[in-house]
Amino acid sequence: MKIILLQDEKKLGKKGQIIEVSEGYARNYILPKKIGVEATPKNMNDLKLQKANEEKIAQENLDAAKALAAELETKQVVVKIKAGEGGRTFGSVSTKEIAAACKEQHNIEIDKKKILLAESLKNFGSYEVAIKLHPQVTGKLTVKVVEA
Repeated sequence: MKIILLQDEKKLGKKGQIIEVSEGYARNYILPKKIGVEATPKNMNDLKLQKANEEKIAQENLDAAKALAAELETKQVVVKIKAGEGGRTFGSVSTKEIAAACKEQHNIEIDKKKILLAESLKNFGSYEVAIKLHPQVTGKLTVKVVEA
């Protein structure tokens, strides 16, 4: 019996995959637990439409990430940090502060977990910071650290 999997199952396969199983296994385990559905022509067509829709959404997300990356290339974020005697800083600039400054100055929401700092920003000056916007798109943002 052919089954379309509705979710990832360790020993059977991934979601959306069509597998061949015995009728008893399908009737007694897969169908009652809603792990999969029978591969009828209607269900096959629904699967094809669902995959096309997912591809379209993935492409839209990729295009949006590329547009945001291009926009971030032109932006500069200024982060203020306290300084002691001799121009030495107290602490360093965190990804949380960079995300908050980006939201405040340019009204662009960036998840702090997606900001990739090569080293901690402990000195004054300008830095190029990588931001992972999408698995295939990494943008660059200029962060300028100044004295508060």
